[in-house]
Amino acid sequence: MGGCFVEGDWLRNAFRWRETIGPWEERPGHYGDVWKYWTDDGLGYYEFLQDVLNSIEFARGSSESTWGSIRAAMGHSERFPLKYVAIGNEDCDKQLYQGNYLMFYNAIREAYPDIQIISNCDGSSKPLHHPADLYDFHVYSNATFIFLMKDKFTRTSRKGPKVFVSEYAVNDAMDAGNGSLLASLAEAAFLIGLEKNSDIVHMASYAPLFINDNDRSWNPDAIVFNSWQQYGTPSYWMQTFFRESSGSVIHPVRIASSYSSSLAASAITWKDNEDMFLRIKVVPVRSGLPGAAEKMQALLVPYSLTSFDLALDQYGGLVAEM
Repeated sequence: MGGCFVEGDWLRNAFRWRETIGPWEERPGHYGDVWKYWTDDGLGYYEFLQDVLNSIEFARGSSESTWGSIRAAMGHSERFPLKYVAIGNEDCDKQLYQGNYLMFYNAIREAYPDIQIISNCDGSSKPLHHPADLYDFHVYSNATFIFLMKDKFTRTSRKGPKVFVSEYAVNDAMDAGNGSLLASLAEAAFLIGLEKNSDIVHMASYAPLFINDNDRSWNPDAIVFNSWQQYGTPSYWMQTFFRESSGSVIHPVRIASSYSSSLAASAITWKDNEDMFLRIKVVPVRSGLPGAAEKMQALLVPYSLTSFDLALDQYGGLVAEM
């Protein structure tokens, strides 16, 4: 959804959030002329929570405020924990974006100084020309390109706003199809790169999330559904795997191998309830690592993700050698 859902080419098709918060059967719906489909707004603003000052008040305002009282009357007296607002979606190159961005930025910052504001402009290779807490970064390509993007943020300046990689995926038809292991492995290498640069990369999300199996307008997607079942693609399960160790401590990794350019690796410590682990992840691509079996008692085969969880004691020492 996001920016593509609320934007459009024609004013008559504009997303009008006030018409999406009443009873579902009374919502008029609207035509999304970016992706060319009609929506009944059954999932309207009440569910997605986006717009500007009045809509932020609907999400964040007290139950006594003008729009917060409407939210409370709908049965949700608690404020929604809205922490981030993105201004636009892939709009940085548009003629009026920079000026319009500052108007929205200043108005939101004055009314809600704690909300983190996300710019559409890419600040990974050059500084932004306007204030922002984060900048949005999108990347879609073939498996080779996404794999090589593992080093993208290693060279990014640590000054200025943080990075929100809000859309990424292998979407090349030959590499991804309707979801493939190859695509998910390239994405795993990319995620390892984000993990290793987590001092600058604040958040990441795969896109798109859902696809109706009977109406495929974009491939691949994370979750496929129809009228009677749903399932996650390999990319979904790769996201799930990386989510399990979110919030961990990253450690420096030195790869002493002639295959270093064709693999991605990271080492982290993380806690599962009260237990602490050292997790090592390795993604070889076209070649296995023939010496790894001798050194690590494991065979690292090409086109695979290998992960080791080594138990640590309370002082961070290995409980047992592999």
